[in-house]
Amino acid sequence: MAELAAFIDNPYDAMSNSLADKINTGNSRLIFYSLTPPKVTTAPERIAEIAKGQFERISQQDIDALILYDIQDESSRTEQERTFAFISTVPPEVYSREHFQQLEVPKIIYKSIANFTGAQFSEWLTQNVDIKQSVFVGASSQKQVEKTNFSLQDAFGLRQQVSPELLIGGITIPERHAKKGDEHLRIMQKTLQGCSFFVSQCVYNVNDTKDLLADYYYHSCGQGIAPAPVIFTLAPCGSLKTLQFMEWLGIKVPKWLYNDLKHSKDILESSMHTCLNVASEILEYADRKNMPVGFNIESISIKKDEIDASMELLNGVIRMAKRPVEAVV
Repeated sequence: MAELAAFIDNPYDAMSNSLADKINTGNSRLIFYSLTPPKVTTAPERIAEIAKGQFERISQQDIDALILYDIQDESSRTEQERTFAFISTVPPEVYSREHFQQLEVPKIIYKSIANFTGAQFSEWLTQNVDIKQSVFVGASSQKQVEKTNFSLQDAFGLRQQVSPELLIGGITIPERHAKKGDEHLRIMQKTLQGCSFFVSQCVYNVNDTKDLLADYYYHSCGQGIAPAPVIFTLAPCGSLKTLQFMEWLGIKVPKWLYNDLKHSKDILESSMHTCLNVASEILEYADRKNMPVGFNIESISIKKDEIDASMELLNGVIRMAKRPVEAVV
């Protein structure tokens, strides 16, 4: 219990400036921003134009890391019709190298293991030794795993063999905890497999999130280890279609909130208010237990108003996270 006791006594010791040190020493209130690379069907000159605009916006922000997503086709996960048609995007590692090399912010590369065989993923690790931080994402269904005979657990094992210096994170889904009650155990298992931090699916249900934090905290206490940083994703919603797509993705929006957003005169402003309230509640709960949490801001939509709202949300969360612990309410 000594490690946990030391963590609880002083979780906010002076940290090194490197992202790895911030994560490995349990720094709290880390702030990430995330992007999805353009679709592969986008013209090269348009990709460059999009990246330039993103670069200019992000370079002005005080963030700890930029996440670049790897999107996979999740149609096998659900029988519901996808709100937006799936089109593959530029690989995040390629997008990062070609357009964000000069950005003085650590990059976290998401990598989906879907459609990889073991040999192919081993080759990917070998060819991408310049990547310092990554989040491994499992296949969206068991069918995909059976197709390649390669699982997320296999990916964790290969990373240890081929690229042990690579800092890796895992995905956590509060909604899954509400259904199965074992998400905290998944986090612990992924920690044993090498994950140093976790990024959640977009959060709109704060009660499910606090349930997960509570179970993770008390299980960690029982095991005598300090919890790993959990970064909760927040995203504004600017239209009913975006709201429906969020539900298709598996993001749980409580019925009362869904109705409020649906009938709001300004759904974007209402969702922004909701996201800030969620962030405040998570911080207040985690601070009472000295748990290291942070936030990742994204725009689910490519519409300009929602992208602009995500930057406004980012600034609001940064201001909130920079307050002294005792000032968070």
